[in-house]
Amino acid sequence: MLDPAQRAAAAELLRSAEQDRTPVDPLTDAFPGIDVTDAYEIQLANIRRRVAAGATVRGHKVGLSSKAMQQMMGVDEPDYGHLLSDMVLDQDTPVDTSRYLRPRIEVEIGFVLGDSLPGEGCTEADVLAATEYVVPSIELIDSRIRDWRIRLADTVADNASSAGVVLGSARVPAADLDVADIEAVLYRGTEEVARGNTGAVLGNPVTAVAWLARKVASFGVRLEAGHLVLPGSCTRAFDVRPGDDFRAEFAGLGPVSVRFT
Repeated sequence: MLDPAQRAAAAELLRSAEQDRTPVDPLTDAFPGIDVTDAYEIQLANIRRRVAAGATVRGHKVGLSSKAMQQMMGVDEPDYGHLLSDMVLDQDTPVDTSRYLRPRIEVEIGFVLGDSLPGEGCTEADVLAATEYVVPSIELIDSRIRDWRIRLADTVADNASSAGVVLGSARVPAADLDVADIEAVLYRGTEEVARGNTGAVLGNPVTAVAWLARKVASFGVRLEAGHLVLPGSCTRAFDVRPGDDFRAEFAGLGPVSVRFT
């Protein structure tokens, strides 16, 4: 475990890397004693700094929600990051790749809460009852760690490698969908590059949202009414290049698109 000065130093490294668009070496190399609790406190330090500068919390994202990713990281549960107001992108406005270091995109549905979720003890039934609607989304991920050489504590400290989210225009009540079985197809231009199913997210993305509500409660955080929750990707991540034009189509939910310059 790190002491407060080390946590502050690690948070500053990540803040500077994001601001200057210059990656840093893994925190797990620079701070060999770092653990997951340290990493979440480092994440929260930078979130608090951004909120103090004027951003607002719009929601949260779940990472490492597939068994394959958990096995790769050597963990048995997901992780999470924050979604801030300056991270919500307009699908009609091209995204400038120079704002990021090594951006990638992921395909997932989003849950928008009409009511706040309980923390400890939150169930899938609670999630469905509190969800106002589901939206199609493309998450933009990025790593402030050089060459994506991340271990668990690196990505957790780095806001779960989150960078932004683009939402489609559809707003569908969760009760009108089988959210555990939505097929998704991703296109780059006119070429189909991936197919997936929301069942790849812990078997049911609702399970990921309930896990998140319980997890953040241990850090004094609550999933509030109006928050957007991204439960995890149903396809692998794809690198982004200037000129790329992606579109994701969700069965029964509709499309979302993003263009990069």
